[in-house]
Amino acid sequence: MKDRYKGPVLERRGQVEPGTTDQRLLDSRGPTDWVHEDPWRVMRIQAEFVEGFGALAELGPAIAVFGSARTPADHPFYAIGEQAGRKLAEAGFAVITGGGPGAMEAANKGACEAGGVSVGLGIELPFESGLNQWVDKGINFRYFFARKTMFVKYSQGFVVLPGGLGTFDELFEALTLVQTQKVTSFPIVLIGTDYWQGLIDWLRDTVLAEGKINAGDLDMLVVTDDVDEAVSLMVAAREDRWPDPAPERPE
Repeated sequence: MKDRYKGPVLERRGQVEPGTTDQRLLDSRGPTDWVHEDPWRVMRIQAEFVEGFGALAELGPAIAVFGSARTPADHPFYAIGEQAGRKLAEAGFAVITGGGPGAMEAANKGACEAGGVSVGLGIELPFESGLNQWVDKGINFRYFFARKTMFVKYSQGFVVLPGGLGTFDELFEALTLVQTQKVTSFPIVLIGTDYWQGLIDWLRDTVLAEGKINAGDLDMLVVTDDVDEAVSLMVAAREDRWPDPAPERPE
């Protein structure tokens, strides 16, 4: 059998598939498992990026707030999350969270009640369902990497409340992007000195001591118990990026 091109893909010898793509598309008698195969997933992935970019392109300055979905409503850090969301909204930021319960819900609630823009970027998980009630603009994603792109593209900084593996993932991804200069003017503030101090000590006493990071890498993190300090750092970074006191997102 001759060589065959399937769009940009070259097929030879045993890799040549019988029939054509159009034939399989138009033949209703064929199998339906194609909707679960990689080429079709590419379209779904593309759709997630298109939907995310379309929904958030005109959001304006925004801060992502991360933290545990397991933070109960009567926990002190739930109240701190509310306070952070409210003060960020009052400072003119949209607030972006993962859209789930716990600390994410708290930040969305604070922003919503302050009259700010409360955004939730949800993810399909087996043990969580839907976006919290305080999300005004929400997008649900199938794919973590598409969701993460939206956080980084549309946030000018991260406020990180105590959390678990998901929060650590988001935190260290942000640190990596700053370290590698993929993003600039991007403050990262950890709220809760008692919770985070052990991590900072380990980074300094073990990771830095063994030469796995540079001393300047630790300067990427600010640890505080003061929500006002966290917000002021975000405002300073915004003014650095957009000196105009009434910034507009560049085209």
